[in-house]
Amino acid sequence: MTATHTATPGKTARRIGLVLYVLVIAFLLFDAVFHILNLQQVKDSSIDLGLREEMAPITGIVMLIILILYAIPTTSILGAIVLTGYLGGAVLTNWRVEKPLLSTVFFAIYVGIAAWAALYLRDERVRSIIPLRRTLPSDSTDR
Repeated sequence: MTATHTATPGKTARRIGLVLYVLVIAFLLFDAVFHILNLQQVKDSSIDLGLREEMAPITGIVMLIILILYAIPTTSILGAIVLTGYLGGAVLTNWRVEKPLLSTVFFAIYVGIAAWAALYLRDERVRSIIPLRRTLPSDSTDR
């Protein structure tokens, strides 16, 4: 049998996690505010995606609620789960209208990976849920 363990990230990894965390929140906060304000560019983009322009403020409010959940440490995992679902909708919406795959469609996936990486690097609870393990040499007593 092979022994495994979940490594605790060092100080640099936790700092990288904090930077990712702030960047994800800042980016999505700007996006939410622009949707709530229902700027003309947001209206045009909504129509281009096949959505009604009056949906933008509602999606902005939903994103703001998700961000609050993600930003509060006690609800951050729930926030990341709900954010993942929201971003999945963005992937499908962009893919449906044949936006560029790597730059536009997958951008929501990149944001989701950054959101989860930020939590993984900063939060022991996330590392216990998603244990990336390193296999250690087997001990002769395990045989």
